[in-house]
Amino acid sequence: MRTTSSPRLRFAAVAVALVTLLAGCADEVSGNGAGSGGGKSSGTSSGKTVKIMVGGLDKVIYLPAVLTQRLGFFREQGVDVQLLTEPAGVQATTTLVAGEVQGVVGFYDHTLDLQAKGKRVESVVQLARTPGEVEIVSKKAEGDLTSPADFKGKKLGVTGLGSSTDFLTKYLAVRNGVKVSDVTPVAVGAGQTFVSALRQGSVDGGMTTDPTVAQVLAQGIGKVLVDLRTPEGSRAALGGLYPASSLYMNTSWADGHKETTQKLANAFVKTLAWMASHSPEEIAAKMPADYAKGGKDLYVRAVKDTLPMFTRDGVMPDDGPKTVHDVLKAFNPTVRDAGIDLEKTYTTEFVRKAG
Repeated sequence: MRTTSSPRLRFAAVAVALVTLLAGCADEVSGNGAGSGGGKSSGTSSGKTVKIMVGGLDKVIYLPAVLTQRLGFFREQGVDVQLLTEPAGVQATTTLVAGEVQGVVGFYDHTLDLQAKGKRVESVVQLARTPGEVEIVSKKAEGDLTSPADFKGKKLGVTGLGSSTDFLTKYLAVRNGVKVSDVTPVAVGAGQTFVSALRQGSVDGGMTTDPTVAQVLAQGIGKVLVDLRTPEGSRAALGGLYPASSLYMNTSWADGHKETTQKLANAFVKTLAWMASHSPEEIAAKMPADYAKGGKDLYVRAVKDTLPMFTRDGVMPDDGPKTVHDVLKAFNPTVRDAGIDLEKTYTTEFVRKAG
């Protein structure tokens, strides 16, 4: 039935919509531009803003995105970058495919998943060589959950269904003899929602990153079950290096905007080199103060524990794509049957020139 409303009611509806829109915008960046131009972008005068969606701006695994802006390297390259945040990687990927953003700082494995679905997306700068993720078990469940072999019948927290944490959880199950159907993934997000789910017993364990890992351990509500922050941990649990955090873009956009893509690569590679030559304390000091929700010392520890995951030059590890492919094939029939062309899931063209 079609109904009509009074002008006062229509005005109220518009006001509510406006407030909702503004609230969403406020979630884009916390302290994003401080130290590099202010506001929500790098503040250049090019007039063309490059929007990059980050799978959680305050996650240490994606630290290079905000750090690049804080160091002023986007501005130095003459590119105006607006960083947006979307903690669940699936939604970040959706915005990229829809053309709403020009790039995503997220997990490389999405490029393979998208190719299996007929989309051409590639990693342009490979920020990390390992996932940087940690499988946590709650104190309440640690007696029954001592390894991924015990995943059967357990409720395991992931950032979102279809996210990289979901991918990796499924693989750990399969590799340890547990069927995917025997595991219950629960979308609990990241940060405080993950901590709450663990504390309240909504999940028996789950996969998350720093600084959440550091907070969980400090509060004594969980312990590390599988550590994917180091190359050694990645090889032990996944069979090799698993390149994760990256700047990935639609291939057509990168090819059609090579000058801008090169500037982005230059900025990110410079940040990776800066990180390799500075201490965790110096790196943490450059980040927004409100990212250290558990306190400054805890945040420094989170940065220190996660640093081994990052590359120094943005180049894809030689054996990385194969490891990612092997992992996804183990539980994802779409990827397994797609005949993935790994050479089309990443490019080193821009980072080689940056170096």
